Amino acid sequence: MKAPTSSDKRLKLFENRWLEKLTVISVGWFVAIWTTVLVWLGYSAWGSATWATALPLIGAGWLLLTGVEYSLHRWAFHWKPKSDLMKQVVFIMHGNHHMQPMDKMRSLMPPVVSFPIGIGVAALLEAAFGQASEWMLFGFLLGYVAYDLTHYGSHQWAMRGPIARRLKRHHMLHHFVSEDGNYAVTALFWDRLFRTDIKLGKRAKPARVILEEAPEPAE
Repeated sequence: MKAPTSSDKRLKLFENRWLEKLTVISVGWFVAIWTTVLVWLGYSAWGSATWATALPLIGAGWLLLTGVEYSLHRWAFHWKPKSDLMKQVVFIMHGNHHMQPMDKMRSLMPPVVSFPIGIGVAALLEAAFGQASEWMLFGFLLGYVAYDLTHYGSHQWAMRGPIARRLKRHHMLHHFVSEDGNYAVTALFWDRLFRTDIKLGKRAKPARVILEEAPEPAE
């Protein structure tokens, strides 16, 4: 399949224009929304634990997020169902992103999806850990924001520097070499752990060429 260019029209997922609006979000609105959420959550959790306790809880929440990030991308977003209905669901959920990977308005998860997931995670953490769940949730959501901005940057920004370039290379291989691998976006160790990291053969294009050939973002 030919990767779309900036001149391609955005894919229409719903006929209803209000539903369609819920499937897109700009990076500006994303940052504004999640900065507000994180500031409020940090204020709510402040004073509930010492830093010696809070920091490990934040780290545990981040680690949980990386596992969820990998699992959802591998087993939900790339699920191959047999029914036509579920194929449509998977396409709306993630398949459209692979058809138009450079669309900057669909490089971030819209709140209509991320908020219900976040509320569900908050409820599970509260049930399992009680008051300690606030700092774990903070770490989880902070990790989510880092994940989604890394994903956005991989598609929309130059991503200079050794670490940023490595993250972009990892994700571009997923899009332009094989969809059956490199499911992690931030915590690349999960792909090594589950042996789903993409290994380029001798005849494959060098990674730098793949990065250079990535299409421009769709407007």
